[in-house]
Amino acid sequence: MFRFIAVLVSAFTIMGGRGALAQAQSGPPFPAPGRLVDVGGWQLHLNCIGQSNEGQPTVILESGLGDFSVEWSLVQPRIASVARVCAYDRAGDGWSELGPYPRTLRQIVYELHTLLERANVRPPYVLVGHSYGGWLVQLYTSDYPPEVVGVVLVEPGESDPLRLTVDGSAKRSSQLPASRAIPPIRKDTPLRENDVPPVALGQMKAAAVEASRDANPDERKKLPVPAQQMRTWTLGRWQHQAAASNPFELEELAALRAVHARDMHPLGDTPLIVLTRGRADEEGADAQRREAEHRSDHAALAALSTQGKLVVAERSGHHVQLDQPELVAQAVTEVLGAASR
Repeated sequence: MFRFIAVLVSAFTIMGGRGALAQAQSGPPFPAPGRLVDVGGWQLHLNCIGQSNEGQPTVILESGLGDFSVEWSLVQPRIASVARVCAYDRAGDGWSELGPYPRTLRQIVYELHTLLERANVRPPYVLVGHSYGGWLVQLYTSDYPPEVVGVVLVEPGESDPLRLTVDGSAKRSSQLPASRAIPPIRKDTPLRENDVPPVALGQMKAAAVEASRDANPDERKKLPVPAQQMRTWTLGRWQHQAAASNPFELEELAALRAVHARDMHPLGDTPLIVLTRGRADEEGADAQRREAEHRSDHAALAALSTQGKLVVAERSGHHVQLDQPELVAQAVTEVLGAASR
């Protein structure tokens, strides 16, 4: 059961937690703005706002890795003026309880589908995914195609991202071994603190202390103060660290690339907008080449649909939803309009 813990220990050692191994596990700084929904023995937080109009899709917001619902604080109210829009916290993040392990993409997509079903948030949906959330949105669309009528990818994770190897070199994920079977979805038995070996738990708590010391760097300072407070609390919990580990990422990305390879336009004519950064994030001697590869990958993602297009967020880095929230809302509104025709 705990083979994945070795991955966690290794990952958190690299992250370098040096703080105290314990932190007060008091409650969040303010109550959940949405509701908690049981999805099989653990509860997920779902926050829906805006008017639900007959025949109009509901917008579902999927955050990047290590992020959660408050990351959409600048975007969600803008969308709510034209449609019903829901943000949620993946298991272990924000107000949500930790779910079963391992935390695979497949597991997360199942949990989102179950959450929406049990919360009576009925399809059709326009899915919006940032960064890591872009992979989740693509997988959801593949697993539940009748439910999705539009997609917006905000600086989505690359199809074949670079990963650091044990010798310190960077290789594309497709160049690394990915031969293990992806484990089946678990519909019960969420992970509890006393299930985790003490060494791994200590590493996670140490990393959480470090992360909470500067939980709102750079663009995160644009978030409302309550959102920043919630980020500080969340990043200081060991559950947040555990929720970010997927030991089967290589295998799942290979499977997602295989889905794309089977069809020139796997999303058919589904309305699709890919927002890519206009402000370079890469550094070093290869920065220009890597930025060009990043842009090329996003252009290829836009081609997943015959109705796809690439939009450059000229004033944004990776967090377009914080740098140019109005552009994200505009893209969602455009996709909503196309999906409703």
